[in-house]
Amino acid sequence: MRGVQFLKPILYFSERQIEIYDYLDYVGKDGRLHDVVGTLKILPHVDIAPWNVERDILIYLPPSYASGERRYPVLYMQDGQNLFDSATAFQGHDWRVDETMERMAGDGYETIIVGIDHGGERRLVEYNPFPGRASGKGVEYISFLCEQLKPFIDSQFRTLPEHDATGVIGSSMGGLISLYAFFSRPEVFGLCGAMSPSLFVNHRAILNYVRQAPFNLGKIYIDNGTREPSARPLYETLCAKGYRLRTDLRYVAERGAKHTESAWARRFPGAIRFLLKNYKFKPNQKS
Repeated sequence: MRGVQFLKPILYFSERQIEIYDYLDYVGKDGRLHDVVGTLKILPHVDIAPWNVERDILIYLPPSYASGERRYPVLYMQDGQNLFDSATAFQGHDWRVDETMERMAGDGYETIIVGIDHGGERRLVEYNPFPGRASGKGVEYISFLCEQLKPFIDSQFRTLPEHDATGVIGSSMGGLISLYAFFSRPEVFGLCGAMSPSLFVNHRAILNYVRQAPFNLGKIYIDNGTREPSARPLYETLCAKGYRLRTDLRYVAERGAKHTESAWARRFPGAIRFLLKNYKFKPNQKS
């Protein structure tokens, strides 16, 4: 297959060799119109232990990656199907992460983005770290991110692997699991984006979890539209915990916005500017 890349060392998930393909070469013959731009790779059919399920993982590389030896921050994003390609996104509306990052590179914002596909009907279970009346496998999912996926990405690409340069972002249930990742694994994640987070799960268990968790010295972006449930209780909890508005914390309530992929796409650039402001690349810097 054209576009196959074998980067060394090849690593394994659940005893199976993982190969890295160019995204459009891998999916381009399925009869759908794919509209990704820039450099997007795919790890197809990755085994996620201990669930014994397979999931595609997408990797966006910034425009300057092909030249020089510069290393980049990494953002791990949930719901990979919805991030880059309208052909795979919910109701055909993707976040336009690739178009946004290609444009923002001109302003000095460049990062590697790793999008992990959700599990379809399993999505609510996989992104729930607080099992109660509803099942939850979120703890296992975060273990996969931290103990299997991140070491693989760090070995294959020029990353900045430290806490300050590693982020986790999602919306709705993906926002909930991103918050949980930030506070449960502070040694890994120093950046968090929670768009329209599902705070309701298990009687708002995330709020008590955040109150009791150790303080993670990092940056948190949260938001909601005014035509959906508010994230303000989370904002107030974070302020009480000691996070400082505009320094460690940003909260956005978009007037008239609903709980949609299009709304998250609109707010994504603002999240990037806040979370990556310490990694903005200056034009006169050397790669």
